[in-house]
Formats: sequence, C-alpha cells, structure tokens
Amino acid sequence: MNRQVVKNTVVTLDYSVTDPDGELVDAGQEPLVYLHGGYDDIFPMIEEAVQEKRIGESVIVKMQPDDAFGEYDAELIQIEPRTGFPEELQVGMQFEGVPDSDDDDDILIYRVTEIADDKVVLDGNHPLAGMALVFTCTVTDVRPASAQEIEHGHIHEGDCEHDD
Repeated sequence: MNRQVVKNTVVTLDYSVTDPDGELVDAGQEPLVYLHGGYDDIFPMIEEAVQEKRIGESVIVKMQPDDAFGEYDAELIQIEPRTGFPEELQVGMQFEGVPDSDDDDDILIYRVTEIADDKVVLDGNHPLAGMALVFTCTVTDVRPASAQEIEHGHIHEGDCEHDD
C-alpha cells in the first residue's frame, strides 16, 4: 500500500538544502522524520508542499528568509568579557543565553563567532538566518502516528523522555 502524507502521520523525508544558486547548504545526511499536521515540527511551506504526497514523490520548495530561519537580526550579536567563558573556548562553540534586549526571557543558542584577548563575540541568529533556501525532498516513508505521538505533538523514536 502506498501511504499518503496526511494529518497525524509520521513522515520520513530524504532531503537536501541549497541556496538559490544551487550551492549545497545541507546535504541531509540523516533523513528528516516529523509528525505531519501543524505540530510545528517542520517549516509550514514544506509541510504544505508534501501534504497528500505518497512514498517516492518529491517536491522542491523555495523559501525566502521569513519562511525559513528569519531575517538576520544585528541585535542578536553580543560582545561579552572573555573571563565569563571556559579556557578551551573555540569559534563555533555554542552556549544558551537570553538576549539583552529580550523582555520575554526566551533562551537562544549563541554561537561564538570571534574571540579576542579580552572579549568574545556571540551571535544568536541561526546560521542560515537571512538566507533564501531551496529545500528538495522525497517522501521515503509514511506511517500512522501513535496516540501518544499525537498527544505529545512530536514523534517518539528511541528514548523519548517525558514527565508523564
């Protein structure tokens, strides 16, 4: 039976992401597996594009920054004293933090983008923020979601830890 992507199915996609010029951004080494049906597990444009597709069918979705990882926000750059970081600090390391200008205390992941003698530059933007992207994918599997997956709003693979 060739199952169809509909609400409350678990969908597996083989994918790649390029920029509009065809430069590879993400080779999709691991399949993307998500709960389909508006659970915010995947970009809405991609979810809409694969709706009602069957195993073996492919789609190409062209996304502007607002449809993907958002516009680049210069206010998410922070310069912090070097003394607040571990000795083995390297460019590319990531840390959780709250933006100085954020009143709602949302935690962001900051990447270290530069290290000077006494300062560290952190960037809270997603690495692909500000980029238009082309998402190419093929549906490789579709299965009904379990009642627990639907209740929790995400797939359960391996060790999924919940308090309930």
